[in-house]
Amino acid sequence: MTFSIVARDDTGAFGSAVCSSSPAVAARCSHLLDGAGAVNSQNVTDPRLGTAVLERLRQGGSAADALGAVVDRAEDVEYRQLLVVGRVGDGVVFSGARALGVFADATGPGVAAGGNLLASADIPRIMVDRFLATEGDLEERLLAAMTAAMDAGGEAGDVHSAGLSVVRDAGWRVTDLRVDWTDADPIGELADLLGLWMPQRDDYVSRGLSPAAAPSYGVPGDE
Repeated sequence: MTFSIVARDDTGAFGSAVCSSSPAVAARCSHLLDGAGAVNSQNVTDPRLGTAVLERLRQGGSAADALGAVVDRAEDVEYRQLLVVGRVGDGVVFSGARALGVFADATGPGVAAGGNLLASADIPRIMVDRFLATEGDLEERLLAAMTAAMDAGGEAGDVHSAGLSVVRDAGWRVTDLRVDWTDADPIGELADLLGLWMPQRDDYVSRGLSPAAAPSYGVPGDE
């Protein structure tokens, strides 16, 4: 019930974007670690798998090795879908034989996309191609890929939740935006949130790392 993407950019940032017909999809599926990688764990989701892959990436394993080691040991892995990017190389994907409905995946340099219950098996490739063709911050490139997926049909049914997260040398998610449930357009609402967030993102990083030198919030009482 999900389509998603994980990616790395030339700055070393890692990001994840995900959309689903189920509620609060990003809370279960998105896993990121500064300096290590990004993992999406989806399709009858077991969030523990994302954590396990990240730990192997943290220890220095390649994306392919980390994914393979976790898949080899996981129970019920035929129900799971895992998307992984590490510090170098192409993204990698595992799609179990019992993934739901139409399922597919695609990879490229520093990017992997996949989905299940898709309107079309072409959607992950469309996402990867759009990501690679888009310039700008990692957040904007991830959103472009998700928008392309929706324009191509997205999930076979209605979607209701979405999320977009990025880590970038701060020690926490410098962007972590979620639409946990809507009857309207979760990708469109996510785009609105991103438009609000991006001009302020770096200020919030500065407040965390160097509060004495950081800009004020510009709200009453903090002029």
